[in-house]
Amino acid sequence: MARYQSDILDEVGSAIARHGVVVVGMKQNPFPRKARRLLDQAGIAYTYLGYGSYFSQWRRRLALKMWAGWPTFPMIFVHGVLIGGATELERLIESGELTVLLAKGR
Repeated sequence: MARYQSDILDEVGSAIARHGVVVVGMKQNPFPRKARRLLDQAGIAYTYLGYGSYFSQWRRRLALKMWAGWPTFPMIFVHGVLIGGATELERLIESGELTVLLAKGR
């Protein structure tokens, strides 16, 4: 079980280590698009990793859910920390807390 779908876990882990903001999502789901739109509007650079759709790559996404402990997409990481999904991102942007988190990670 420790190596289940390890390629996707390595890929996401590597992106999180290299980039300040990482959004992990999938096709057909409106929430990853919402998160990316919010980041674009806020002028925040991010890396996007998309894995399949509702009809494909569900096993790979299941491994991500188990690894992160987050049941839905998107998964948004800021300086290596999972902050949640699109709703949580929106709250952090509105409160100004995302700016604080980004500044702390520099």
